[in-house]
Amino acid sequence: MLVYWLMFCIPALVSLYFPRKSNKKRDSILHAICILFVFFIGLRFEVGGDWLNYLNHYEDNINLTYSSFDGTSDWDPGYVLFEYVSALLGFGIYGVNLICGAVLMAGIYYFCRRQPQPFLALLVAVPYMIIIVGMGYSRQGVALGFELLAVMALVDGRVRHFILWVICAALLHKSAVLLFSLSALSLKDKSIRTIVVILTVAVSVSWELLHEHSEELWLNYVEERMESEGAMIRVIMNAVPAALFLIFAKRLAPDEQERKVWFWMALLSLACIPWVSSAPTAVDRVALYFLPIQLLVYSRLGNLFRLSAFRILSTVIVIVGYGVVLFVLLNYGTIITTAWIPYDNVAFFW
Repeated sequence: MLVYWLMFCIPALVSLYFPRKSNKKRDSILHAICILFVFFIGLRFEVGGDWLNYLNHYEDNINLTYSSFDGTSDWDPGYVLFEYVSALLGFGIYGVNLICGAVLMAGIYYFCRRQPQPFLALLVAVPYMIIIVGMGYSRQGVALGFELLAVMALVDGRVRHFILWVICAALLHKSAVLLFSLSALSLKDKSIRTIVVILTVAVSVSWELLHEHSEELWLNYVEERMESEGAMIRVIMNAVPAALFLIFAKRLAPDEQERKVWFWMALLSLACIPWVSSAPTAVDRVALYFLPIQLLVYSRLGNLFRLSAFRILSTVIVIVGYGVVLFVLLNYGTIITTAWIPYDNVAFFW
């Protein structure tokens, strides 16, 4: 448990120390912290609710890696590729986890460094995005890393890069195809050519990844109503910053293109609320892709105030609030207290 609090306290202390203006020293520290977190994620030992599933999948397929790209694997091809690379290098499951952790933290790093308070954005990511998703749901954690890169590309109007990152995310977790809708809603350039390209890619990728699994996914996540503990709470955690963004959109995102992207993400976050009782697990998994709204809004909360005292107070409130979230997760989460605690790392055994 000490490691989790260390991951939280480091960005908390640094966010209080550094000024809002960017500088090279601040970026270097952010980079170093993210690298440290990669090793916390990648070298963990028997940590995470799906640890045995991922370990068994790797061991069962270790001798089949050369033939697993012919469509016979029921797992996402991107993750199978990571297993293949790790097997060639002889790093085992830890190599796979290191790659997953590196992609997730790369997305978080490039996203956070563009925020006015990057360490506060990183702190917001720690309890759920990094500890729970990054250490528990490896494939969707990597998809989140690619999503953060995709969102930044969309904000900059780089449509080709957006499409590339979303494809990468979808190859790691099929549900990421939903991100294509974000571009259709928020693109500044809505020429026929751009729309046709995005639509063609979205349909092609979705069909290739989902057509053989659509009935199974619908049955498991909707008709059989798979339960997801705390789904409503997590959806509300997205909904609160989403509502704040819709109220203060122009002050939180002065740039028009950026505002469009986050407007739709905020709206989709709120749209999850009425559906969560009908299909809790399905909505919970979809809501993971709206986690970035928390990083954006809370790292820019200080923009709503002119006085520095209120800006500092808003930072303290965010730190305390997410400290409470982490405390509740580590002490009262049924699965977390058994699958995430104690935290062990293979580096500790050397």
